[in-house]
Amino acid sequence: MSVDTVFIEGLIVKTLIGVHDWERRVLQPLVVSAWLSSDGAERAATDNLDDAIDYATVVEAIREFVAERTDGLLETLAEACVAMLNQRFPKARAIELRIDKPAAARNLGCGRVGVRIRREFR
Repeated sequence: MSVDTVFIEGLIVKTLIGVHDWERRVLQPLVVSAWLSSDGAERAATDNLDDAIDYATVVEAIREFVAERTDGLLETLAEACVAMLNQRFPKARAIELRIDKPAAARNLGCGRVGVRIRREFR
């Protein structure tokens, strides 16, 4: 069985996120990256977008979903985002998601902070 991965890296989405009072008043940019793994042989055999995970559709799904959320924790947002991707793209056997929070990294004086999760299905 072959496994291929469709990926999106560095998608910037502004949303209301955070647990501190000041964070609940301003939209903050997040940098979202996602990897959706599926059976690549099926896509290659048909050469049909309907059999594939369309990365443009994944980008739009993430952009819309994250922009509408108001979670306190990145962990909560990441879990919800993976659940949404699993529902929208059932061909994915595994989904890995990373969310970077650039404003928090700057405040802490480091290059990056965030969460990274991986969930497997079936």
